Amino acid sequence: MRILSHEIPSAVGQTVTVAGWVHRRRRLAAVSFLILRDRSGLAQIVVKGSQAQLDELGEETVVQVTGTVAANPQAPGGAEIVDPVIEPLTEPAATPPIELWRPTVGAGLPVVLDNAPVALRHPVVRAGWEIAAAAMHGFREALSSQDFTEIQTPKIVATATESGANVFALDYFGGPAYLAQSPQFYKQQMVGVFERVFEVGPVFRAEPHDTVRHLAEYVSLDAEFGFITDHRDVLMMLRSAVAGMLEAVGQRAGGALERLGVELPEIPVDVPVVHFSEALKIAGADPDEPDLAPADERAIGEWARREHGSEFVAVEGYPMVKRPFYTHPQPSDPRWSNSFDLLFRGVELVTGGQRLHRYSDYVAALAARGESADAPAYSSYLQAFKHGMPPHGGFAIGLERFVARLTGAENVREVTLFPRDLHRLTP
Repeated sequence: MRILSHEIPSAVGQTVTVAGWVHRRRRLAAVSFLILRDRSGLAQIVVKGSQAQLDELGEETVVQVTGTVAANPQAPGGAEIVDPVIEPLTEPAATPPIELWRPTVGAGLPVVLDNAPVALRHPVVRAGWEIAAAAMHGFREALSSQDFTEIQTPKIVATATESGANVFALDYFGGPAYLAQSPQFYKQQMVGVFERVFEVGPVFRAEPHDTVRHLAEYVSLDAEFGFITDHRDVLMMLRSAVAGMLEAVGQRAGGALERLGVELPEIPVDVPVVHFSEALKIAGADPDEPDLAPADERAIGEWARREHGSEFVAVEGYPMVKRPFYTHPQPSDPRWSNSFDLLFRGVELVTGGQRLHRYSDYVAALAARGESADAPAYSSYLQAFKHGMPPHGGFAIGLERFVARLTGAENVREVTLFPRDLHRLTP
């Protein structure tokens, strides 16, 4: 029976079988070493005598090795396999586009992305997605433990969720349809069914951005829940979700963190909160600005670290003119919204807030925009509100942006398996 490389140290003196990829071959005068890579790490196999077989096994050839485990403090994990019988499971592999055995990635990002199916085998390249996978697990666990129901909503929709200019149109059996920008409408409707819901899935934004922060397709971690008082309840739930994500990354992706030299931050129990109007003052921005520029976000992030020792800070009360129509206004001053952005290390990571929940409020909000609640774009969405919806709110986390900020990646594409943007549709 096959064992994994990390199990080898516990099998000293036993005959074992391992299988994986030829990570590297090292030849010395009297002995050679085959370094095998599997999903758990690296294993060292000692090959004595003829090196002819090693010469035939190029890096990345898939092999199975059976031999005896011997202790060796200099080997990975303190043990190695000796007297091996090596069986190739494929023909000799072609030379990889990048040198996967080197501890660092020597190729530039375009080369890595062009050759992603193979480049992702590099332990450093794949580390980003190991962290992402752990974060998704933590998100699910954190919300499931608070009685949320996981849902999956359509990704082919009849109308745009937020902006008709930023959707990908497609032909749906001869009629128009679009790729979903978010599950917003559906997750709100499902609050009327399950009270608390979350979704992990792709969203699509046809925004012509060509920056290190934006993708045309990314993974969104969405949550929506009912019977809240205001957006501060949403922020508390978000804090719980992010704490669960960080905990899961530490528990499940420790090796990836070590490879990237990353130390996990802590999210405070009480995340610092600053009102949008005050945030503009902190950033030294024009008081009439309706939104925060990237430089403003960085300044507010520095303020949070300096004043609160926190790498997380929430900015609440964004102007209603910059929020979607379903956003609940601040009761004391309707110019502002009961919404927030969570900044992490000076970059907006999450948008969340309280939603409108009364049908009459939706009618008024849409009328103020010159639109009708009876329009096809809204009629099915608002059906739930005609039949009673509780006060509710939610948030959405961009997974790839979260991992990029956590790892210090300069470009979000570094931690995306197969990024899609203005210029990339393959591989």
